Formats: sequence, C-alpha cells, structure tokens
Amino acid sequence: MTIERTPIEDLLVITPKKFFDDRGYFTESFNEQQFSSMVGKSIKFVQDNESVSSKNVLRGLHFQNSPHAQGKLVRVVRGAVFDVAVDIRKDSPTYGQWHGELLSEDNGKLFWIPEGFAHGFVALEDQTKFLYKCTNYYAPSAEDTLLWNDPILAIDWGVTAPIISEKDNKGKNFDTFESNFFKNH
Repeated sequence: MTIERTPIEDLLVITPKKFFDDRGYFTESFNEQQFSSMVGKSIKFVQDNESVSSKNVLRGLHFQNSPHAQGKLVRVVRGAVFDVAVDIRKDSPTYGQWHGELLSEDNGKLFWIPEGFAHGFVALEDQTKFLYKCTNYYAPSAEDTLLWNDPILAIDWGVTAPIISEKDNKGKNFDTFESNFFKNH
C-alpha cells in the first residue's frame, strides 16, 4: 500500500497494490496493521456501508456529531466518484477548507476521512458502487448536514446539474453552523 498525504492534515489517500495475471487481479483492500501504522493510531471499524448511485447523484455533506462521530474509510468498487471532505475542526488551521479526490474502480484508491470532517461525493458514472467502513454506528439523532453548494465552502463538484435529496438541499450554511469538533481532542 502507498500513502499520499493531502494538503489537509489527517486526510489520507491510500492506494493498495494490485497483482495482475491472466485471470485478472488480486488486491488487499484493507489491512488493520498497515492502516493503523499509516494513521498513527489503532482504528476500529464497526460498520460497513454500501450505496449505489446513478450518474450526477450528489450525496452530502454528511457527518455525525459527538459522541457518535464517525471516521470513514471510503472506496469505489464500480464506477467513479469525486469525493470531498470538509474540515470542521474548529481549532484546525484548515477549518472550512475542503479536499477532493477522484476515486474509481480503476485507480482503486481509498480515502481516509477521520472524525471532524463533513463528507460527500458525486457519482460520475451510472451504477457507481461506493463502500465505506465507519468507526462508529449510525445514530440518526447525531446526524447532521452542511449545504452541499454553500458559497463560503465553494466546492467545485464538477457537475452542472447534480441530483440532490431533499435532506441534502436543506443542509446548514457554513457561516451559521456551530461545530463541536476540535483537532486536538
């Protein structure tokens, strides 16, 4: 596995090695020991989620508040997405900044999004299958959403007419949002 650090501290892009032969390929998509070494601490995943989206479906920007905050290790097994994480840790020097990554079945990249980030993605192909491992269970009472097209965040999703859920269209504006996340906790 190779690791790429992003401009926002703690966001990591991980690319597993693929071993090809005449039958196809083999890859180890997750190894707890290697992953913990890469992030600098032991991480326990408790829930795996999967979604399938049509082209131009945009999901996000989602997160769960403490004490149900979630770290996510995300990847695409079919199709492609533009995946975005927004730093919502109040004491972070990159608070309010976002980073995006192209994740696809072809590049095999994984994106580590720790607690303290809002997360979303837009599907770039029909029938895109998106998988994510979570460090905490889904808790509806802790669920929250930032507005995907907030002008302060100014995320360039790369699509002109995304398909958005009613819930995501009612996300909070960043300038009125009160984060309960801190980088150093």
